[in-house]
Amino acid sequence: MTVKTHQHPETIQSISRLSKVSGRIHSIETCGTVDGPGIRFIIFTQGCCLQCLYCHNPDTRNREDGIEITVDELIAEIQKYRSYMRFSGGGVTISGGEPLVQPDFVQAIFQRCQEIGIHTALDTSGFVNLTVAKPVLEFVDLVLLDIKSFDPLTYRQVTGTSIEPTLRFAHYLNEIKKPTWIRFVLVPNLTDDPDNIEGLAKFISQLKNVEKVELSPFHKLGEYKWEKLGYTYRLQDRPVPTSEQINQVKDCFKRYGISVQ
Repeated sequence: MTVKTHQHPETIQSISRLSKVSGRIHSIETCGTVDGPGIRFIIFTQGCCLQCLYCHNPDTRNREDGIEITVDELIAEIQKYRSYMRFSGGGVTISGGEPLVQPDFVQAIFQRCQEIGIHTALDTSGFVNLTVAKPVLEFVDLVLLDIKSFDPLTYRQVTGTSIEPTLRFAHYLNEIKKPTWIRFVLVPNLTDDPDNIEGLAKFISQLKNVEKVELSPFHKLGEYKWEKLGYTYRLQDRPVPTSEQINQVKDCFKRYGISVQ
């Protein structure tokens, strides 16, 4: 017996509208395991307002670069991996670049994913106007919020911009009780100042929606991209953090009752 499913006209119109939305992406990763729970289909979007010193995807900076693709084309590709996502508790993560540079495109992808029962995660710096972010967040199950530093001067040194939009974004996520993982990159002689770490830990401890902190040791795996693009990589001689340094930072977060990995 064939079972027919029926959708309301409004739903059909919504899907039709979303299908026509397109955006620019850098690349996709079909079986990612480090950008949210389970096995994930990761979309790296094109365009970013920050210029982080340690960025390992500097080739995603320019909004005009990359590949233009429609939401329909992405959903068709995502569907191929639904069994992996379902059995692993995974889903779709949109990263970048900065996904919120293309809010309509990202919102359309997430909305379609949720309509077909796929978990959604947004990997963002939070450097965005909340008016732009709010409609997107309605279709996000988990936010991976990358806070580059808590000290404003260090944040500006790392990114070239102000920390205030990111803090406002973090407070809003707490206000709407959006499940969030905080990401922090430990860079020796840059983001590792004890007062910076303590300030970040204290700030995060006040947010009731944060499930854990993901601590990422600084690495130089993207340095070759900088050279290829003709950019000056200013952290060329910077050491990677030692195990002792990493454990000291983890201990600081734990003292504030924060789960860290």
